[in-house]
Amino acid sequence: MRYAFIQSQVDLYPVRRLCKMMTVHPSGYYAWCRNKLSDRAREDQRLLGQIKHSWLESGGVYGYRKIHLDLREAGEACGKHRVARLMRCEGLRSQTGYRRRPGRYSGKPAVVSPNHLDRQFDVAAPNVAWVTDITYIRTYEGWLYLSVVIDLFSRQVVGWSMKPRMTSDLALDALLAAVWRRKPQACVMVHSDQGSQFSSGDWQSFLKANHLVGSMSRRGNCHDNAVAESFFQLLKRERIKRQIYPTREAARQDVFNYIEMFYNPRRRHGTSGDLSPVEYEKRHYQSLASV
Repeated sequence: MRYAFIQSQVDLYPVRRLCKMMTVHPSGYYAWCRNKLSDRAREDQRLLGQIKHSWLESGGVYGYRKIHLDLREAGEACGKHRVARLMRCEGLRSQTGYRRRPGRYSGKPAVVSPNHLDRQFDVAAPNVAWVTDITYIRTYEGWLYLSVVIDLFSRQVVGWSMKPRMTSDLALDALLAAVWRRKPQACVMVHSDQGSQFSSGDWQSFLKANHLVGSMSRRGNCHDNAVAESFFQLLKRERIKRQIYPTREAARQDVFNYIEMFYNPRRRHGTSGDLSPVEYEKRHYQSLASV
């Protein structure tokens, strides 16, 4: 016992000497040892919790710029470089894209409908120009095909359809959903590629019956329909490539969740002022009502 007491006094000697040199009471030194985090570090920990919450809500997709916008909307006063530093230290990263494949991008003009859109992807109002396209999703039951219709004004998916076969009904159901949801009052341009689904007589008849104007890309030129291609790239990069679908129904439910629960109401777009498609259109109509 006596040896332990002497040993404890020896161990305390450097501490007491240090406190005397720094004019600090030993009790204050031990309190500092128990709580070594500074106010800045504790604030970083609190902020990191909100960053993780925003990052997880995006499905692990957002980078520091979009997360910084989420925090600003929540009332947090912090810089984007601070958000980037905290995400880097925690290992949180955005979902990045893929390289563009090399090659020449050109092709013959369409025969059924000319290219009325001509890569004019920026429009001034909703229901002026829509783009549509078809992609495929792999499942253990086989392929599942997705057709979407996107409004160029806000990049909102206004109609979509999924079927196990890539027929003309797939594209027509997506366009029908868009017409039913939007109920356009004026003529709308509908741009597509030169796929057989969009060149069929049923497609052309539907366009005429609903006062829609057809427009087609040049053959083999994906850049003429870049907005639809960009959406499919986002969908596959942010959701499909990170999943394994045992059934077509599981894939259908996941795509529905991405489009209707995340992409349309929540996902920020740089072309829309870093607002979601739904919020961008909402503010557009509010500005018209206030005039």
